[in-house]
Amino acid sequence: MGIIWTGITHLYGYLAVIPVIPFAIILFGYWAWIRDWKKAFRAAMDITTVFLIGCVAVLFDTIFGSRFGFYGIMLFMLIGAGLLGNAQFRKRGSVDAKKIFRTVWRLGFFSMSILYILFMVIGLGKMMFTGMA
Repeated sequence: MGIIWTGITHLYGYLAVIPVIPFAIILFGYWAWIRDWKKAFRAAMDITTVFLIGCVAVLFDTIFGSRFGFYGIMLFMLIGAGLLGNAQFRKRGSVDAKKIFRTVWRLGFFSMSILYILFMVIGLGKMMFTGMA
């Protein structure tokens, strides 16, 4: 079990470093299978979000010297889900958890993509100009 878990964590680490690679693999692979760009793009977004969350959390921890990155991301996603659920309940009188989860997850993709680019630029600049990350 230890060897398998180590392999999975290493694979995740390698794919999370440059999340564009798993996005492209999933997009083109799924498109080749189903021949629908819209579904392939959504699937690539949904799966790549997992890699982006991990990478952004590590970049946050490295840049700011904390261990709050992952927990902060989860906190914001939960707060977003709560706010969307409240708005949905006030408007419709019921809550569709699947729709809320999908919305928060896809908003997470876009926000994590922006934070990934921002933190990579900050991290590279910090590494180049101070000599350490």
